[in-house]
Amino acid sequence: MLIDSHCHLDRVDLKRYDEDFDRMMQASAEAGVTRMLCVSIDLEHYPAMRELVEPYAQVDVSVGVHPSEEGRREPSLEALVELAADPRNVAIGETGLDCYRSSGEDIGWQQARFRTHIAAARACGKPLIIHTRNAREDTIRILKEEGAAEVGGVLHCFTEDWETAKQGLDLGFYVSFSGIVTFKNAAELREVARQVPNDRLLIETDSPYLAPVPHRGKPNEPRLVGHVAECIGEVRGMAPEAVAEVTAENYLRLFRRA
Repeated sequence: MLIDSHCHLDRVDLKRYDEDFDRMMQASAEAGVTRMLCVSIDLEHYPAMRELVEPYAQVDVSVGVHPSEEGRREPSLEALVELAADPRNVAIGETGLDCYRSSGEDIGWQQARFRTHIAAARACGKPLIIHTRNAREDTIRILKEEGAAEVGGVLHCFTEDWETAKQGLDLGFYVSFSGIVTFKNAAELREVARQVPNDRLLIETDSPYLAPVPHRGKPNEPRLVGHVAECIGEVRGMAPEAVAEVTAENYLRLFRRA
């Protein structure tokens, strides 16, 4: 049983399926993917995303505004909490900090947005989905300052070092690895994946981005999450099936779907 713990189903390239979303979902099921979490990146597209996945009981959703989505409708605590009341909603996010394109610029607006998401997660008692890029120290600092350990969550699409992973683990967070872990130049990241405890490990595609080897550079989708499981199994000395089982159990526990 494979669970894709982070994907953007409303953005998946459907050309290979003749623009038929249901065929893509069937292909995921045939690849052994039994559940997936469709993650929000803005509020403008959230209603259409939610409507798209409504017929698929195996799809959970989150609500949030991505840190790099500048100029989008700013989420209020009240709006996030209201949308998170949806029974299909399991998390707040994705949220966090992204300084990849704004290094040296004022990102106070990102930090304020991040703090709002953490407050919403605490208010509704749901875990956080954290995005961090070129901002590891500030991300951990704000998580601590805002009491994020109260709800926990996941450091998604993890690409940082072991020290950052450990700080997240100490706050009660899980660590999720995407197709990046399969890339040839990701040896250090694979070492981090080797060290994360079994009960805090998750896998994801982050579809439609970051397709794993041997599909790197092509459109990504949930059916490819098995390649991430295989890679992590190799570095941890586990069968891919064991990685799938462990990460599925972790997902169900973190997002209270057990």
